[in-house]
Amino acid sequence: MMPSLADDPLSELLARIAARTPAPAGGTSAAMTCAIAAALAEMVASFQGETGAAADAAARAAAARRRALELAQLDLASYRPVLEALRLPAGDPGRAAAVSAALADAADVPFELAELAAAIATMAAELALHASLHVVSDASNAAVLAEAACRSAALLVEVNLRATADPRIHSAVELTRTAAAARERALAAAGSA
Repeated sequence: MMPSLADDPLSELLARIAARTPAPAGGTSAAMTCAIAAALAEMVASFQGETGAAADAAARAAAARRRALELAQLDLASYRPVLEALRLPAGDPGRAAAVSAALADAADVPFELAELAAAIATMAAELALHASLHVVSDASNAAVLAEAACRSAALLVEVNLRATADPRIHSAVELTRTAAAARERALAAAGSA
């Protein structure tokens, strides 16, 4: 089993990303960014109260943070089948189908990540609208980071599926629009605080 990214010190994780290896790379980086955005949203929600909507938002952000870390871990292995399919001989009659299927499967993790990041951006924007002056910038930062994670994940979906008519391409683009709109709402809330 692969060592857990969540247990790595940050400097070690950054060194692993910087290494000349296929993984961890963009998907893992986007997932870790998403986890940071969720943690910020969780912190802002905790400052808004321990009951009701604030407690619900904090619990949803905590769950999103955990899922983002799981997706970072899943991303480590998600591209391996693509690399294996690409290593098949060029003349192999099953190579094209194997590569196409592997790329479709490799889009699963970044697509889920794009969905999660868009949801976190939306949550962060809502939190920013009700945040105190002391944490409104944190809520806005959560939205900015979540949008970046969403856009990065959506790019991976688009690249993996570019030669197909897979509907996830269009959905990923829509998710980036949702995240961008949330980021704008959060920044507007911070600007008027």
